[in-house]
Amino acid sequence: MRTKKVKLFEIIRDHLDSLLHASVRSDVMASARHAAFIAPRLLGSLAALACLPVYLAFRGAPSLPEVIVMVWLMTPISIAYYLSRTGAFERAHLLSLASLAGVIFAVSLTTGGITSFAAVWLIAVPLEAALSASRRVVVAGVVLALGSVIALGALEVFHALPASEAPANLGPLFDALGIASATVYAACLAFGAEWLARTGKKLLNTEEERYRLLARSISDVICRHSRNGDISFISPAAEAMLGAPTAHLHGHGLFGRVHVADRPAYLKALSDAARGGEASSVEFRLRRETGRSNGAGNGFIWIDMRCRPMESGLGDGTEVVSVMRDITERKAQEHALEAAREEAERAGASKTQFLANMSHELRTPLNAIIGFSEMISREDEMMIDAARRKEYATLIHESGQHLLSVVNGILDMSKLESGSFEIVPEKFAPRDSIYSCANLMVLKSREHGIDLVTRVPTDLPQMVGDPRAFKQILLNLLSNAIKFTERGGSVTVSAVVEGPRLVLRVTDTGVGICEDDLKRLGDPFFQAGKTYQRRHEGTGLGLSIVKSLVAMHGGEMDVRSKLDEGTVVTVVLPLIFTPAGQPPSNIATLAPASRVETKDSQVKKIA
Repeated sequence: MRTKKVKLFEIIRDHLDSLLHASVRSDVMASARHAAFIAPRLLGSLAALACLPVYLAFRGAPSLPEVIVMVWLMTPISIAYYLSRTGAFERAHLLSLASLAGVIFAVSLTTGGITSFAAVWLIAVPLEAALSASRRVVVAGVVLALGSVIALGALEVFHALPASEAPANLGPLFDALGIASATVYAACLAFGAEWLARTGKKLLNTEEERYRLLARSISDVICRHSRNGDISFISPAAEAMLGAPTAHLHGHGLFGRVHVADRPAYLKALSDAARGGEASSVEFRLRRETGRSNGAGNGFIWIDMRCRPMESGLGDGTEVVSVMRDITERKAQEHALEAAREEAERAGASKTQFLANMSHELRTPLNAIIGFSEMISREDEMMIDAARRKEYATLIHESGQHLLSVVNGILDMSKLESGSFEIVPEKFAPRDSIYSCANLMVLKSREHGIDLVTRVPTDLPQMVGDPRAFKQILLNLLSNAIKFTERGGSVTVSAVVEGPRLVLRVTDTGVGICEDDLKRLGDPFFQAGKTYQRRHEGTGLGLSIVKSLVAMHGGEMDVRSKLDEGTVVTVVLPLIFTPAGQPPSNIATLAPASRVETKDSQVKKIA
């Protein structure tokens, strides 16, 4: 039995849904209003028409008021059909109100006027209008009800009412019937209003739950801002993004986490959206909490916020809805790309500078070689004596040596950059290597009028490394120091042991390096000072080679300098060089690596 009732209910519901106009089937609330209008009129009219034969069988010939009511029973069916075909909800309500008010007025007019049992039904007219949810329909219902009351009252005052056709002995019965039927009709209207309200609340809850689920599911943060910027709603995704409960972000909580430098842009975006009525966007930084009680580890993340105005509907002005997205990774990529672009520009500028330098470094000695060799080949014509020939040969030799050093520097740098430069570690005495390099540079320092001083402890321990690379490091440092030191200055090379490391330091009293150039010192092909105003020869590869060789030994290089005060280059190398992937050597096989005091050092002036 229960299954049959369910099937019957489903059949009725499906048939009722088929009567709805196509324009409202996608709107659940509108469909419910149309169904609430059509269903009672169809069912009520059909039920009344079905009972009409029984009523006539017992009643006999109907009176004029009864005929009016019987005719009116067909009207709701027509109006329901009109709504089903057109979807004009307000117009259908107006027709229904007009027909209801008309039949009440007609029956009241023939049954006693304002005192008729049917006059009480006029209160149902504005009640039915309330179900339309339209102010215009409600006003029309009130006007129809009051107009009918006024018309009936006026006719009774002026004694213009027709003779009543209601039997006098049935007056109390008709009054009771009128009140009861009006009460039942009003009750049906009340139940219809309650059903619509319950349906609306259910739909509202469903939509709210749907939007809440959507807000919880998406990773972007949705916020609702008042006109002063306070947060009145923020989606739960903010907890994962900012590491703080949403309750702490309401009001001024979110604004307090905006980076101080970005707050004007943040407020301006909200203000523009609220006043301009158009969408706006802004990128700013927000403080993210890590959950530590002392605040350690808290940092800022980059946020992209898009704002759009929204009318609050509460009379307090325009609110703003914003969607925030974490773009920290994108910002990091942008910064990395910008840094790479700047690095590429610097590398391009350095290589351009290198080519400009090479035009001088190669052309000058080549011109000397070609010129002096040509003079020697024509010594008979130019009558060159032995002394002059020896001088020319010396100049050719020096130019060739310079060319060789330039080519060697370029080859060494290319090997280091390509990774083909091999370190061959072996045990050697750094003290001997230091004095050997100093002796090689003594002639150059003497020619420039510079004192070359060494400060090396007598018991400097042996170390494991590449002695060839060690000498190349020191020779490049001494060559640069001598090159950029004015006549009468001094260059000092010193070495001490600090724990398991050898600290090699080259100090000069030269021209120094400005702070801007100091940051790029050691980059390939870079030379301090203006490219086309150089007073010293060189390719700009010396310190780059030193930096690379020191790094290959697992050491560090530090450069300190001031203009017109000199430069100090400090190189720190491990006493035990361990190639990658091999176990460390036994430091016990070397001499003790204790710190050597100054009193154990030997100061020697070479030059």
